[in-house]
Amino acid sequence: MNPGDVIGHRYRIIRSLGEGGMANVYLAYDTVLDREVSVKVLRLDLRDDPNTKRRFRREAMSATQLNDPHIVGIFDVGEDNGLQYMVMQYVRGTDLKQYIKEHFPIPLPQVVDIMEQVLAAVESAHAHGIIHRDLKPQNILIDENKNIKITDFGIAVAVSQNSLTQTNTLMGSVHYLSPEQARGSIATKKSDIYSLGIILYELLTGKVPFEGENAVSIAIKHFREEIPSVRKFNKKIPQPLENVVIRATAKDPIDRYDSALAMAKDLKTSLDPARANEPRLVIKHDDNGETKVLPMSKMPHHQASQPSTAASNEKKKAARPSFWRRCRRQLILVGILVGVAVVAGGSWWFLLRQVVVPNVANQTPVQAERRLKKEHLRVGNITRVTSKSVAKNHIISAEPGAKTKTRVNSTVDLKVSSGVDHLKLKHYVGKDYATTAAMLRQKGFTVNRHTTYSDTVAAGTIMKQNLRKGTVAKPHKDIIDFEVSAGKKNIKIPDFTNQDISVVQDFANKHNLQLTTQQKKSKTVATNHVISQTPKAGLTLNHGDTLTVTIANSGNQTKTTNIQINIPFDSNGGQRENRVQVYIRDANHNLTMEYQDITINQETTINVPFTLKNNQMGAYRVVRNGRTIMSATNITG
Repeated sequence: MNPGDVIGHRYRIIRSLGEGGMANVYLAYDTVLDREVSVKVLRLDLRDDPNTKRRFRREAMSATQLNDPHIVGIFDVGEDNGLQYMVMQYVRGTDLKQYIKEHFPIPLPQVVDIMEQVLAAVESAHAHGIIHRDLKPQNILIDENKNIKITDFGIAVAVSQNSLTQTNTLMGSVHYLSPEQARGSIATKKSDIYSLGIILYELLTGKVPFEGENAVSIAIKHFREEIPSVRKFNKKIPQPLENVVIRATAKDPIDRYDSALAMAKDLKTSLDPARANEPRLVIKHDDNGETKVLPMSKMPHHQASQPSTAASNEKKKAARPSFWRRCRRQLILVGILVGVAVVAGGSWWFLLRQVVVPNVANQTPVQAERRLKKEHLRVGNITRVTSKSVAKNHIISAEPGAKTKTRVNSTVDLKVSSGVDHLKLKHYVGKDYATTAAMLRQKGFTVNRHTTYSDTVAAGTIMKQNLRKGTVAKPHKDIIDFEVSAGKKNIKIPDFTNQDISVVQDFANKHNLQLTTQQKKSKTVATNHVISQTPKAGLTLNHGDTLTVTIANSGNQTKTTNIQINIPFDSNGGQRENRVQVYIRDANHNLTMEYQDITINQETTINVPFTLKNNQMGAYRVVRNGRTIMSATNITG
């Protein structure tokens, strides 16, 4: 498959992740649930091979029964144009084989941590009756946070199916194959434990214990030769840790750990100082089927030439049919019936058991998938339709419906809202933006926000909209833009100390601040320069607030008086705003100097402070929209 191809009408291929003997794996994007996934696709040359298809389906069935944080999850299984595919959790990282190659030697505590995660996953699989049978570092993924995920249950089988499906075919990677599998015997849980022991060996040494010219020679070494000592490779490896390898890789399954949990418990304390003096584990082996020369006394013909009372008694006993011979047929029949019952019970539990479909209405597809997964169900086809009552990307209904009984592991089809088909817009100016935008987005619209400062409109309130009231808008076509008030702009006040009053006046005019001055005699600060200010430097004001400064004088007596000026609003011609400029004359200003420049949308009253010397007369002039509307020349202190 090529990048951009879509499989299952929802999984868009991004790039190849790897190729295997049975299937190719791709990184893909799930367009419905908005996430990255890995998609395993059965190879084209194998899609008509019934054995490969059976193995592919077995992997899907095995993995979907497992819900463990250290096992790669299966999200979906399907067929598209004759191609069988499986959608799995995407693990961003590498496999353990590559990790060992890049990071060896691995610190012993990390080796133990990796193996504990692997053992937890294997124990979970065994608890569900699943034997992996192909455990190897290539099937163990490690992500960027050192978390472990086991994958590839392609040749895994349920314990109850062993007698029906196991053949003498050598399966799995021979470097990690247990002796009994190498002989062609049935794989058990302890076969997985042997493979885990070989993986631990490789983590500690960076290599596998046995190499050979071909797979057969390596397999023979597994059931004939001792596992090399990891302590000979690295003497810093504690003896208890080597003992874990020895017990896990015992030739006879009876000598291995009883379970992955037992191996994990032993491994957990293998680095404890309290076990430092533990002796090397020695396991006594049988002859492993090797040919041996027996002494004459053990030979059958020699025993026959030495008659005895005991031999006579044995002959008498042999004359009578044994219990086994008498009851053999009945026991075999009972065994067959028990086997059939176990297989039937397992099939019912995993395939035929009925579960109740939960109610997922008004949930998102992601929430619904989690809810269905808890009930051992999967998301099937997703159909998108318009809806006036259900928010966009929320579920309208499911098939089968809520409270309906269906088979475990079956799919549930979802009908998801794509929002409304069209909507007649209202006048949203003056409304709260967050509430309005949420409502429109639920209906499927794209809503954009543009903020601007305002002295008169509260923060978060809509000031303008691009589409007028009454416009019939469509979510897939029209975008709604709102201009939203950010409230009054905060103005950071600088330090005016020792600066001329004209600098302060320019700052006040620029930022639409009311300026109040006070005078004080000073020997250290120059005349008309600032001694102190309120508020202090670094604090903030908004448009229209008052900035007060104390300036130095030469000793001449002055007074400050505040005059209220009522400015009427001109609404002629449908005007919504008036620009107003105020000019004053006092000890610090003249009528050519703009004192204040403001915008009003209603009748407004302002306070203007006049600083006047003895016998001085103050004056002001108010200009609205370019025309002088009021003035006074007789302001006294």
